Formats: sequence, structure tokens, C-alpha cells
Amino acid sequence: MKAFRVERYGSKDGLRLGELPDPRVGADDVLVQVHAASVNPLDHKIRDGEFRTILPYKVPFVLGNDLAGVVIRVGEAVTRFAVGDKVYARPDKNRIGTFAELIAVHQDDVALKPATLTMEEAASLPLVALTAWQALVERAHVRPGQKVLVHAGSGGVGTVAIQLAKHLGASVATTTSTANTDLVRSLGADVVVDYRKEAFETVLRDYDVVLDPLGGENLEKSLRVLKPGGTAISIAGPPDAAFARELGANPVVRLVMSALSFRIRRRARRRRVTYSFLFMRAGGDQLREIAALVDAGRIRPVVDRVFGFESTPEALDYAEEGRAKAGKVVVTMT
Repeated sequence: MKAFRVERYGSKDGLRLGELPDPRVGADDVLVQVHAASVNPLDHKIRDGEFRTILPYKVPFVLGNDLAGVVIRVGEAVTRFAVGDKVYARPDKNRIGTFAELIAVHQDDVALKPATLTMEEAASLPLVALTAWQALVERAHVRPGQKVLVHAGSGGVGTVAIQLAKHLGASVATTTSTANTDLVRSLGADVVVDYRKEAFETVLRDYDVVLDPLGGENLEKSLRVLKPGGTAISIAGPPDAAFARELGANPVVRLVMSALSFRIRRRARRRRVTYSFLFMRAGGDQLREIAALVDAGRIRPVVDRVFGFESTPEALDYAEEGRAKAGKVVVTMT
């Protein structure tokens, strides 16, 4: 099969197209012929070696973190899928590799794709939709009447999170640029802060939940808009000890991660709010629930641009350089 693999860390030139053996299919695996995959910031960070401490992939390895495609073989213990099923997935963090013609994925991490979507649209969803679900449903337990702030509302996570928060009954605020204010309103945002014109921390207050994909100063300012008891969930870090425990990290790594997040956790405590770092995990059951919401018209994907498979490096550059106007960048095999 053809695949784009990282041959060395820290360089765009380290991503190369090559021929590889077809994946081995385990007893609980489905072999998927990939029709489309999408680009995520996680791909750039993995390629550049930023996550080597927590995701120590041994080079060479195939890059790519979500997909849509067709099942062409099933392992002997597979009960949920059959050859010919159209599926979408975010593979487990230890089994990435969707920038390829084929991938073997554990059946627990796969779901039938939303019937109303094309392969390209479906491929844009798994990672960002699981992130939004795990932040808002699983961790924050968002309830009707609560106030949720979603930063970067026109981004991959933001476009889904706005729609999911509205579905959960929340009042939703978001930050975005002037060019995307109409888009985020169409997705359900009740309050839109144009970050080019206003500072969100001066116009928003008493929020229950903040979902932050930006980190740094933006995260620290987000603590100011939460009411006592509120929660700031960041997918940009810093990681915390709870995340280290989820990874099964050794005591030294746990200590390091706790130290990295000490400052933001201390500031959160002083404001009587909490800080939580989220690194989403694969989950076929959650993808099935998300697919149902998509087919019911509750969530729609936002795709900025589609590249051909041979242009995967250009697709990564396009996304990394911030040229996408809104939503996701997708790579298609067809």
C-alpha cells in the first residue's frame, strides 16, 4: 500500500510517500480502505516531535489521526462490522496512520459513518467531534441553561463544539475573526466576540465552562470569565497529573506534568474554578452517538478544502500556516 510516513522528527521533509506492506489484521480489527482522512494540529505536533514524551512513536511511522472508508476485511473476533460497511474512526493513539491506503483499526474504535455525509465530510469529524464530546458531555456534564464559551469557534473543534453545546441546551459564546462571525452564528453561537475588535475577558462573565484549544495567555484569561465552580478545559495544555495517570506514565513523568500545570492550577484555585487538560481518546460508541446527531441535523461538518492524497504534505502545510478559513482540511483518495 501507499502511505505517508514520518522518517525523521522535526522536519517537513521528514514526511515521505512510500510503499509499505499491508497492515496486519488482528482478531478484533477491521481493515479499512481509506477513502478520506483529515488534517489536525496534532499531526503537525507529532511530525515535529513535540509529543515524543507522551507519544513516543518509533520512526518510521505512518501519520494521520482520523478517517472515513470501507471495511474490506474483518478479524475472526469482530462482531460489529462486515465487509462493505462504510465507517469512520479516530484510531487509538498507539495505532495512528490514516494517511495511507489501508489501516487496521480495533472494532471498538470504529463506527458506521453518518449516512447523510460524504466520505470527505465524515473524515473531517472523528477527532474534533470526539474532543468536543469528551469535553462537554463527559467531563463538563453541560446541562440546559448553562453558559459555555468555545474559543476559536471557526476551527475544527470549535465548529463542532458550538453545535454540540447548543444541542445540550447551553447558551454559547465564541471567539472568532470578523470574516467568520456569520458562520459561527449559523452554527448556533448566541454571543460572538470578534477578537480583532474586543477582548473576550472584558465582555464575558459568569460562564460555567470554557473550552480552550489555544492555551497560553488565552487560557489564563479564560479563568476570568468563569463563575465560581466553573471549569476551564484546554486541549492545548499544559498537561496535568490526571492526564499522566491516564497515560500510565511513570512517577517522574507525572511529577513533570504536575509541575508544568502548577501555575494555571494555582490561578484557577484562587478564582475558585478548576482547570482540566484533555487529550481525547478513541471511542466507537461515542462516534455512533455523534453520527446519530449528524443524521438528525444537529451537527454538520465544516470543510474548508479538500486535497488529493498525493498532496498530503501540501495539505498539512496549508493547515499549519493558518490558510484555512474555517473548519477542517481533508485529504481524499478518490
